[in-house]
Amino acid sequence: MDANTLVQFKDLGPVAVLGLAAVGSAMGIGAAGMAAVGAWKKGFLRNKPAPMVQLLACIGAPISQTFYGMILMGAMLPLVNKGVMLWSVGVFAGAAIGVSAYMQGKIGAAAADALGESEKGFSNYLAALGIVESVAVFVMVFTLQLLGQLAG
Repeated sequence: MDANTLVQFKDLGPVAVLGLAAVGSAMGIGAAGMAAVGAWKKGFLRNKPAPMVQLLACIGAPISQTFYGMILMGAMLPLVNKGVMLWSVGVFAGAAIGVSAYMQGKIGAAAADALGESEKGFSNYLAALGIVESVAVFVMVFTLQLLGQLAG
């Protein structure tokens, strides 16, 4: 590739890390949200309110991964502006964070379904949501360490 073509893609890494993390968050929120709607419906059919706050926690958990992507994007931009191409860092960190968000949403969906049925076990479901969240946190921390080393 010639230099002009490379310059056009210089922001690919930072954009990828945020974009992929956000896609995972949106997919996870969608999965958990659909299950929460079903849990609310079960409550309405029984003339009993479903646990609103707990269901909202299940829905909202995957949004944090978008913030992790934004933090990494901000950390990557100064290096990119110095000419360091971080395409693979952005793609792989963003994909790992995004998959964590999506799987967190799937766990949130299962938790919402269980809450709709039993209204019990919320602390157990939070633990499962937290464990998959830790994958995204680890990716962010390790990527920040890598970026610090690259900055020299």
